[in-house]
Amino acid sequence: MARPAAPGSVIVPDWHESAQGKEYLACVLRKSRRRVFGLLERPVLPPPVAIDTASYKIFVSGKSGVGKTALVAKLAGLEVPVVHHETTGIQTTVVFWPAKLQASNRVVMFRFEFWDCGESALKKFEHMLPACKENADAFLFLFSFTDRASFEDLPGQLAQVAGEAPGVVRMVIGSKFDQYVHTDVPERDLAAFRQAWPLPLLRVKSVPGRRLADGRTLDGRAGLADVAYVLNSLADQLWQQDQAAAGLLPAPGGRPAPEAAGS
Repeated sequence: MARPAAPGSVIVPDWHESAQGKEYLACVLRKSRRRVFGLLERPVLPPPVAIDTASYKIFVSGKSGVGKTALVAKLAGLEVPVVHHETTGIQTTVVFWPAKLQASNRVVMFRFEFWDCGESALKKFEHMLPACKENADAFLFLFSFTDRASFEDLPGQLAQVAGEAPGVVRMVIGSKFDQYVHTDVPERDLAAFRQAWPLPLLRVKSVPGRRLADGRTLDGRAGLADVAYVLNSLADQLWQQDQAAAGLLPAPGGRPAPEAAGS
C-alpha cells in the first residue's frame, strides 16, 4: 500500500517505487549504477517522457566533521569517504531527482546543486560564505548525533547563514543517527530545539552504501531508495517555496515542520 502524504506535502510519497517512477529514475542510472553529472550535464529522457526541470542551489552548512561531504556523496550515489578530510575550498555536486506533484500528477525533474565548503576555508577566506549564500534556494544545517558541540552550534549557524535570507528554505539534518545509542543529543533537547526553531528535521545514518553482487560497486537503485526521503523532502520544501512566492500557496512557514528518519 502506498504511504499517505505528510500533511501539507505537495510531493507523492513512494512514487519513485512505482513502475512509472522507476521509468524516470532509469535516466539517472547507468545499468545498476548511479550516473555522475557535471554542472552542464543533465539526464536524457525519451521524448514521450520529457519533463520540465526545476533547478536549485543548496548550501550545506555545519561544523567540521559532522558529515557534510559524506551526506552529499550519499545523495549523489558516490563513495562516502572512510577517513575525514576537511574540504578545501568550495565543492559543488549535482543531483537529479524526479518527483510527482500531488495536485496535478505532473512529474518534475529536480536539479539540486549542492555547495559544500570546509569550516576552515570559510573562516580563512571572507568571500567563501557570501559565494555559497549568493542566490541559494535552500540551506541545509547539519549536526552530528555524536557531537554535542555541533548541535549547540546550530542557532549560531542559523543566525549567521540564514539570518538575512528569510525567503530561503531551511532544513536541519542530524547525521550518524545509526550511532544513536551513543548520542550526545537526547530527544528532549531535539524537542526543545524544534520548539524554538520550527524547521524540518531529518535524521540520516552514516552507514556504507549497499553493494552489487561483485561486492565493490555501489548499488545505484538501492542507494536511491536509501536517500529518497531526503530528496523528496528537499523537493517538497523548495517547490512549496516557489509556489508561495508566486502566490499560489500559503508560505511554508505557516504549516508544521515535518520530521523524518531514514537510512
